[in-house]
Amino acid sequence: EVQLQASGGGLVQAGGSLRLSCAASGFTFDDYNIGWFRQAPGKEREGVSCIETSDGSTYYADSVKGRFTISSDNAKNTVYLQMNSLKPEDTAVYYCAADPAVYGRICPHGYVEHWGQGTQVTVSS
Repeated sequence: EVQLQASGGGLVQAGGSLRLSCAASGFTFDDYNIGWFRQAPGKEREGVSCIETSDGSTYYADSVKGRFTISSDNAKNTVYLQMNSLKPEDTAVYYCAADPAVYGRICPHGYVEHWGQGTQVTVSS
């Protein structure tokens, strides 16, 4: 059974940093693409950043380029999202998601089969 456990959210002031973690289990990590998506109240879900764990290829939404960094620790089956220079508009519930790499990229569309529970990120101004 595919399981994705997201953690690391919290409350931070604008300009601050957080690191989200997505611990994966139940599948061969290198064979999946994993990403972070977020949804703010009243807004559509947005693909924030994704990584192809087989070769490290990454995607970033324009809104987070230069501020967020996605990485994977294949030995720990964990994907991280380092979020720096946070802005109030980054406030959302962040979800990690995964799909077999053979299905193709999962960002930005987010049509993904496997989702973890969300973790709340709140950035105060």
